[in-house]
Amino acid sequence: MNWTIVTWCCRLLIGGVLLASALGKSLDLPGFVEIVVTYRLFPDWTLWPVALVITVLEWVLAAWILFGWRLQTGARIALILNAVYAAGLVVTLVRGLNLPNCGCYGVFFPLPLRWYSPLEDLVLVGICAVLRLGAKKRQVTLDMVS
Repeated sequence: MNWTIVTWCCRLLIGGVLLASALGKSLDLPGFVEIVVTYRLFPDWTLWPVALVITVLEWVLAAWILFGWRLQTGARIALILNAVYAAGLVVTLVRGLNLPNCGCYGVFFPLPLRWYSPLEDLVLVGICAVLRLGAKKRQVTLDMVS
């Protein structure tokens, strides 16, 4: 298997999704805060910090993965982030909340929360795992150069 191609494809996909997600949230941060409210997971005083941390983390991870710096670590963090998103969606579904916008891409590309929404994040978890594996297989150390 050509791990260089696999790694590049995974980087572009994960980095692109994170970039689109961060951009959508950043364009209307107050709107994203209102989406976070609908999950009913956080106290009111934490809504803005939670929204800011999510948005900044997605921007940083998008750049990190697209630039390819310490790719194994970036892929691991993206994997954990998407797993946390999936868990949050499952909890929200189990609680029976009807969300007209899951907030994945902010207010500009509203996607309702559906039974399969957590599966989408789990697919991203799998792609992050492949990216991490590809980065590990492609890792070059100084003793390999000489």
